[in-house]
Amino acid sequence: MANRNDIEAGSAALRPEEIGVNPPADPPEEPASFAFDAESEAVIERTLKKYPPSRKASAVLPLLYVVQNQMRRQTGSAWVPRVAMDVVAARLDMAPIRVYEVATFYFMFNMAPIGRYHLQICGTTPCWLRGSDEVTRACRDETGIKGWKETSADGMFTMTEVECLGACVNAPILQVDDDYYEDLDYDRTRALLEALRRGERPPPGSAIGRITSAPEGGPNTLLPLP
Repeated sequence: MANRNDIEAGSAALRPEEIGVNPPADPPEEPASFAFDAESEAVIERTLKKYPPSRKASAVLPLLYVVQNQMRRQTGSAWVPRVAMDVVAARLDMAPIRVYEVATFYFMFNMAPIGRYHLQICGTTPCWLRGSDEVTRACRDETGIKGWKETSADGMFTMTEVECLGACVNAPILQVDDDYYEDLDYDRTRALLEALRRGERPPPGSAIGRITSAPEGGPNTLLPLP
């Protein structure tokens, strides 16, 4: 186990198990280097303006998200390599271990490559009562994935179980990458995944045409006067 001084220094020689980061069962092949592209640099410039220079470490979350989005654009897989975390640490004048701590704490950051589409299924109480088991079954049947945090054989889908997504009123919810698909059932879920496989991106939101969080069938209050 590395000593604290080595960890705070952020030695590039440290392995995940030495810094307390839980590596995946099969550690991913890390890129040799990482550099922000022009699109990412533009986002970083806007982001850092939100914080005083002495507090720029507060931008660690948005910069990790920038990394993940750039990896999606460049490789088709949205994840955060360790070498990219080191780049974020250098940009924000942070010890690398501090960036590792943040990146490994939040489920929103993927520590290993994932499929082209990230299927995030909510199975907590409201979604479960409204049929999330059928959403899960549809995802498994369509992708061939048997467990959680697995990627389909064709590399198209990675399937993850998540906690409450905060859209309980339109449960059950399937989050695909950053988009919410709501009011799903078995058939609607399979139709969604078939469209994604064809390269189509259905508009997010309610699968039954519900307007925002109105009751099924449409609003029944605050109606226009006859």
